[in-house]
Amino acid sequence: MTRPAASQPADFDTARFARMEDIRQFLFHEARLLDTHQFEDWLALFTDDSTYWVPLEAAQTDPLSTSSIIHDDRTLLELRVRQITHPRAHARRPLARTVHQIGNVQILSKDASELRVASTLILLEYRPEVQRSWAALVEHRLRRVDGRLAIAAKRVNLINSEAELPGIAFLL
Repeated sequence: MTRPAASQPADFDTARFARMEDIRQFLFHEARLLDTHQFEDWLALFTDDSTYWVPLEAAQTDPLSTSSIIHDDRTLLELRVRQITHPRAHARRPLARTVHQIGNVQILSKDASELRVASTLILLEYRPEVQRSWAALVEHRLRRVDGRLAIAAKRVNLINSEAELPGIAFLL
């Protein structure tokens, strides 16, 4: 017995839905790379001119006007990955085990070259004898590079960014 096709809303845009699913899958892939400690592959998702920003203040509009928790260009991000994976980084051993849960993915804006995408992040981190949870509103600026999506900028707004934070020994 065949089922009738599910009806779609009158304004349902099949092409946009496919793009939205590609974006979701890209964000899920990024999270999986972090959770499985594939940091070099994660780094390869970023453009050469990318930025990675974790603001200190919730409404911060400029990473240079006040302190940030993290504000890395591509070079500093590469250094951060090298530090995390260095065998003598004893403070990071064993590496934190994490689960990044990505949700509420929305396209905020798009132009000819970039998409601005918002999502939510719930992150569980486990290091010996300590489990912590983190939550954030995340914004990616994505662009196509050689036919694939790439991260031009990533902003992670921790919901408790202005509170006293323990050391962040992983990537958000």
